[in-house]
Amino acid sequence: MTSDTGASHISSRDNPLLKDLRKLAQDPGAYRKLGRLWLEGDHLCRAALARGVKPAIAVFSESFWPQAPAEWASSAIKTVVVADDLLRGISGLESPAPMGFVLDLPSRPELIPEAPSVVLDRLQDAGNAGSILRSAAAFGFTQVIALKGTAALWAPKVLRAGMGAHFGLRLIEGVDADVLDGLKVPLVATSSHHGEWLHKAELPHPCAWLMGHEGQGVSPVLEARATHHIRIAQPGGEESLNVAAAAAICLHASGAALQAK
Repeated sequence: MTSDTGASHISSRDNPLLKDLRKLAQDPGAYRKLGRLWLEGDHLCRAALARGVKPAIAVFSESFWPQAPAEWASSAIKTVVVADDLLRGISGLESPAPMGFVLDLPSRPELIPEAPSVVLDRLQDAGNAGSILRSAAAFGFTQVIALKGTAALWAPKVLRAGMGAHFGLRLIEGVDADVLDGLKVPLVATSSHHGEWLHKAELPHPCAWLMGHEGQGVSPVLEARATHHIRIAQPGGEESLNVAAAAAICLHASGAALQAK
């Protein structure tokens, strides 16, 4: 490793930072062990900067470094330039990005009892989890509570599916259902077979939407806690909707109902 123009250069595959980046890019739970996140690509990095996040390390490929925007390099505490083939070897993308940020893992925020929230109950698919975070941010839900058994919210695939939504949300993950006792908003459970029709329901706001497991739906324990039960009309006759699609419809309906008041 050498240093010039304010950047450190890495050319060894065995460099400790590269070893950590490989773990962060390829192991969904590595961020919990290492206390850091790896954001790959300019879109996620821009989203983090727009929310005032200061990267611990900015990482650039050798070929991209000469043309990297100055604000990206100056935004981080430390800047590192990596040989192109080594950076490609880290990537979890089909088309590896020429840059990324290392962030310190945010500490778990305190639950806000009155916040409009989304509760994720054992969602397994990273794409679904990330998509729901994106919908939550878009429709004014500021807090997401991921119960134990849900995909790791800061995992690389969830980050990519969230498209930057993570940085505008309070994310509370890996908790038991008892944490919901701290909420002071109504709990609204989604179902494919019973409850009020969404398009006819008087939706409370703020509230906490309960989005359940892809195959099993909201657990009976959570359903029993809910003050409202909602289902979505499906005139096409499908048995159920993908949970991310259902969440987008429900959260939009909540946001639209609030704006109409």
